[in-house]
Amino acid sequence: MAFNVLVVDDSGVMRAMIIKTMKMSGIELGEVHQAANGAEGLDALKDNWIDFVVVDINMPVMNGEEMIDRMLADPDIKSTPKIVISTEGSEERIERLRKKGAEFIHKPFSPETIRDIILAITGTGAENEQGI
Repeated sequence: MAFNVLVVDDSGVMRAMIIKTMKMSGIELGEVHQAANGAEGLDALKDNWIDFVVVDINMPVMNGEEMIDRMLADPDIKSTPKIVISTEGSEERIERLRKKGAEFIHKPFSPETIRDIILAITGTGAENEQGI
């Protein structure tokens, strides 16, 4: 199954690294959409079918936590799985994001880490690979 993904990060280099790492992880990607901030990310969510969102926290215009809050307030996209990839060190903020339904991955990260999180949030994890 190919996943349509939205990668939201203010760094084009980081977006490219995240996409490359997802490809290296063995995850089959369909359409890959990109946005440089949360506002652009919300626009992309309105215009495209997205299976999950990968978002940074610290960005200009609208940060990742604000984007997640707006997603949760919108019935059409509130259940879209969310992965935060960040250098964020505040355990309080990380816990707050988790309570909002987001998974959290610290930068730097491995292909295996991102693969395992994607399989878990999309419901295509090990139990499905075994045909159960």
